[in-house]
Amino acid sequence: MSFLCPVAAIFSYALEPIAPFTWFGLRISTLDVAAAFRLCLVLRQIREDLHRKHVKSHGTTLIEPRSFVRSASTALTVVFGGEALACPYLMVPPSFMVSGIVPIFYTAIQGIVDTVPAVPEMFFAMELPLSIFDGFSRAFLLCDLIPPMVTANSSSTISTSPWTLLVTSLVTANGGFFLTNLFSFMNPTPLALQTPPELQVYGWTTADLWCAPLVTGVYALLTHAQPFWAESHALLIELFGMGVQGKSVEPLDSETARAFCAFLLACLFSGRTVKNFTNYFNRPMGIIKNKVTKEPKLKTQ
Repeated sequence: MSFLCPVAAIFSYALEPIAPFTWFGLRISTLDVAAAFRLCLVLRQIREDLHRKHVKSHGTTLIEPRSFVRSASTALTVVFGGEALACPYLMVPPSFMVSGIVPIFYTAIQGIVDTVPAVPEMFFAMELPLSIFDGFSRAFLLCDLIPPMVTANSSSTISTSPWTLLVTSLVTANGGFFLTNLFSFMNPTPLALQTPPELQVYGWTTADLWCAPLVTGVYALLTHAQPFWAESHALLIELFGMGVQGKSVEPLDSETARAFCAFLLACLFSGRTVKNFTNYFNRPMGIIKNKVTKEPKLKTQ
């Protein structure tokens, strides 16, 4: 997997703590800053898109003045909502109850994004390269932040359960957006219960929903995070005849496995972006638009 070396190198560089945060002893990296700005920008873009659609359909009826507290609460719910749902069942305190650094950090970033006079609407040329970055940031969440909640748990029943690992990944990665959609945090109208997209028709096909347990499972398989995954890795190697007889299957190091997951997610998110922003009936290869041609008129005798 030599092609993963550049990906692993990018990760190592992006995860190095940077100034001015290091001046205060804070281990906030380039990836942390970029991911925070990316999330807060997306939340504002979604809010403004929902506002435009509401005005177009219903005028200014029921529109509620937007407050910074609501915007910051939305960002914090997205970031910590899934953790708040999962941690009680894992018998561990959520991170925002242990340290206030990350909540304050995201609140400040949301404040900066909200003070910008205007942000661009989502468009293909911008979202495609950002999809690659999303693969890196999501891989860090699914490989570095979520698995230790299970594998380092004080309960042996939890720490060795592959099912707990997959459920924790599913809930932690998606719970925040589920809650914000459930309570309509991003709508321009007052808060009200609504059906989240995940519970609507074909909501289960949402890439963000199923990629979380899938990627965490792949990472656990490659690194032998639990006994089940080590045994499964050895079984798969034997089934495909790729191992050496009499030699045990060695796990990949965590950095290489994380780089592979980032590559996988970058491909997945890029494909999703092409699908969402491209009309395949009008644009061959999903990017270049066809020229409109008039149908020739039929001559009649």
